[in-house]
Amino acid sequence: MTAPFNAADARRSLFSGLVAAATAYGRDGKGERVILEDADGNTLTYKRLILSSLVLGRRLAKLAREGENVGVLLPNAAGLPVTILGLNAYGRVAAILNFSAGRRALTSAIATAQLRTVLTSRRFVEVGGFEDLIAALSAAEYAPGQKTRIVYLEDVRSSIGIVDKIAGALRALRAKSIYRANPADADRPAVVLFTSGTEGAPKGVVLTNGNIVANVNQSRAHLGKVLSPDETLLNPLPIFHSFGLTAGTFVPIFAGVKCALYPSPLHYKQIPKSIRKTQATLMVATDTFVSAYARAAEPGDLDSLKYAVCGAEKVKELTRQLVAPTGVEILEGYGVTETSPVLACNLPETNRYGTVGRLLPGMEVRLEDVPGLSDGKRLYIRGPNVMAGYLLPDQPGILVRPRDGWHDTGDIVSIDDGFVSIRGRAKRFAKLGGEMVSLAAVEGLACALWPDAQHVVLSFPDPRKGEQLLLVTDQPNASKDALLAHARGEGFSELWVPKSILIVDAVPLLATGKVDLQATVELARPAQPAL
Repeated sequence: MTAPFNAADARRSLFSGLVAAATAYGRDGKGERVILEDADGNTLTYKRLILSSLVLGRRLAKLAREGENVGVLLPNAAGLPVTILGLNAYGRVAAILNFSAGRRALTSAIATAQLRTVLTSRRFVEVGGFEDLIAALSAAEYAPGQKTRIVYLEDVRSSIGIVDKIAGALRALRAKSIYRANPADADRPAVVLFTSGTEGAPKGVVLTNGNIVANVNQSRAHLGKVLSPDETLLNPLPIFHSFGLTAGTFVPIFAGVKCALYPSPLHYKQIPKSIRKTQATLMVATDTFVSAYARAAEPGDLDSLKYAVCGAEKVKELTRQLVAPTGVEILEGYGVTETSPVLACNLPETNRYGTVGRLLPGMEVRLEDVPGLSDGKRLYIRGPNVMAGYLLPDQPGILVRPRDGWHDTGDIVSIDDGFVSIRGRAKRFAKLGGEMVSLAAVEGLACALWPDAQHVVLSFPDPRKGEQLLLVTDQPNASKDALLAHARGEGFSELWVPKSILIVDAVPLLATGKVDLQATVELARPAQPAL
């Protein structure tokens, strides 16, 4: 039976939530239990996580004013949660940067969030080959005529002296009294995340302490016994993405579930071995990644794994078939960055395939009709997990709040018996011959015909029909005739079949596993005249 969600319990800071979790789940309430580990073998007990965050945070606080955004460019390793929590403990805001986004997007993010300082690691830069990127960011301006400063954590750590360690230790001893639940902390920004910029320059999404803690508590209330303290969760998803940040990191830490961080979801052969090594029972991932892990796994690699919680993209039936022999059950969910991010998730006892489960508690829902669409409505959400607002590239540093607290998800959904089905993005519908066609549904047609391939449907202007469709696929023998025959067999009209097919070596993906729509559009642009 799931515990009820109480919004008042979320009126605290992230660090306060950590201290409360250490009290509840640390061995004998003293925080001695290991709660975090990474692929390098670093392990942190609750007690050590609190102490490390306070010691490091004390030094980081000297780099920025209270309430200031501080750029964080780090991989999935123990040092990243320590840095985020260290900044949080001293009232600074972690603006977590997507190191896979490229120079232009990161330069834009620096200006949008006005990042005077960006924290990174020399080892990370060297291993990742990011020297040119760091050079570009060093020349970036957070304000006109003001260059951003790059600070390496290795230098910060080497500057930590005995006074810092003593001060941090004393503060850790008094953490329960210093970091008690305080409603005033809840409305203060905790992190800034950045959208992928598929529709232009990335926007900054400001999530408050209360937003993230609320979503953690909503997830715990919804998932119930799935998040038992006996479990271990493997998180290969980047923490710069809201799914990896909240569901993959703070949910397990706050629920007493051991969190095992892995640096990249793209290591298809290594991650199954990491599951075996850590004896992970839970994992957060995407359909693309789970499918790849199931194919790469050797016998026994996935034996410990019970549930894979998947989001960010639709789970394919082929993926369920691939993991079925291993005994792993996929729990498909749904969320958006602006809601911290989890909105819905299936449960083991009520796992309805083709849906993303029921909505989490504590949220208000509004559905609005969309002209031309009969199967689905536009979803709006309001609740304690809805962001403080956006930072926009053309209004740097200015918070644009959601109107009356409602966030327009931009998704078209239908709800039956509480179960949410995603019909597509509002911006991913095309009007063909007067009929509204879901690009996601057309992708589903292609996926059913060629399940082992990746497919993206794009729409382009057409002088006669308004818009026309192009299928971008990595299926080598894809043909329009085969897709047309399949569509007819499934009862779809010819209107739904893309006019042209572009076969590529690989469909571009983001580091989160989602299709990179902007890169796909650029890849397909030379084929547009053929339409």
